[in-house]
Amino acid sequence: MKQLMGGARRRVALVGGAVVVLVAAGVGTWATDTWPFDGKDSYCWGAWKEDSGPGFLSGEALDEDNASRTSKETAPTPRQPRGRCTVALHSERYSSDGDKVTEETEVTVTYGPAPEDAGRRMEWIGGYLGDRAMPLPDWLPGATDGTHALLVLPKGCDTHDGRPTAVTLDSTAQSVYPDSTMSGDAGLGGSQSVAELLVAVANRAMGKAGCAPAKPLEAASPMTTLPEEEESFFTRACRIRGLEFGEEGRDLEYQVGAVTRDLQSCSVRTQRGEGRYFDALMVAEPRLSALFDGATGSKAPGRGWRGTGVFADDYKVVRADCAGRPLTVLMLAPSLHETTPYFATFANAVARRVGCAPVAPGGSSR
Repeated sequence: MKQLMGGARRRVALVGGAVVVLVAAGVGTWATDTWPFDGKDSYCWGAWKEDSGPGFLSGEALDEDNASRTSKETAPTPRQPRGRCTVALHSERYSSDGDKVTEETEVTVTYGPAPEDAGRRMEWIGGYLGDRAMPLPDWLPGATDGTHALLVLPKGCDTHDGRPTAVTLDSTAQSVYPDSTMSGDAGLGGSQSVAELLVAVANRAMGKAGCAPAKPLEAASPMTTLPEEEESFFTRACRIRGLEFGEEGRDLEYQVGAVTRDLQSCSVRTQRGEGRYFDALMVAEPRLSALFDGATGSKAPGRGWRGTGVFADDYKVVRADCAGRPLTVLMLAPSLHETTPYFATFANAVARRVGCAPVAPGGSSR
């Protein structure tokens, strides 16, 4: 009996000690304002936290009547390396005229490979790397325009068929009135904030998928900014000789995007950005270039073109060697207008700028 009683006392002491340890750990956790005692919600596999900075995660976003923030997520796994996370805000208010206005914001993150279909992939690449997108900081292979973003993950996360895996971020915000709908600001906090949000969720997703690098990715340096705002009433687009429009340019506007050794873009739109005229893009950064693998054909797209390429109805893409690494040029929406001369002009201009031989016929290395 004494042995039994002694064993019971020892078990009580052990349990009591464990409780003390847990309470002490809990006090430490509470003191540092982290889970589980701070009451803050987390989103996207724990990468984002309520009141952590951007407006769409703040408490103020829930100040309107009937306001709510919800999330839905599916985490990637080593066996199923695809994931998706959506954070949605909903609120209601009344205008000065007494009309009910519904505010809807949605931020969606996707983890997975580049689209398999070549046409869809070209549109997907252009949508994230072109127009107003600027390169991510710290040499990360990706870009953001402050509302959308893409980050190509390290090679260890590639699919079995060799396609790179990427994390993308997309956002929408709108105010719905009884007779109209207006676009708004999703409250992401600008390009620098988006870069940090993207990297945080990429690190979490890679951990879930089992392909995280030894050192987490970081986006600590400042983002570069657009070299200039959009320009209307012009004859030459994007400061590139040969992209001349004459009187036609009066109904268009252009945007100079990134202009680096790894990335350059030029977007021409109908005025007010309502319709695409053409989007031109150059990609030379190795991991971004890998997005084009298998989609540029096996032969030159036409007489006088260097490298390999495809001229399809809704895109033109050409890849050529440039000082030992691939340089890829892409143009979207060429079927609406005769843009092949513009494409050739853009391709040779960017090749010349980075010190490479002409890509298109009629070019000069000078």
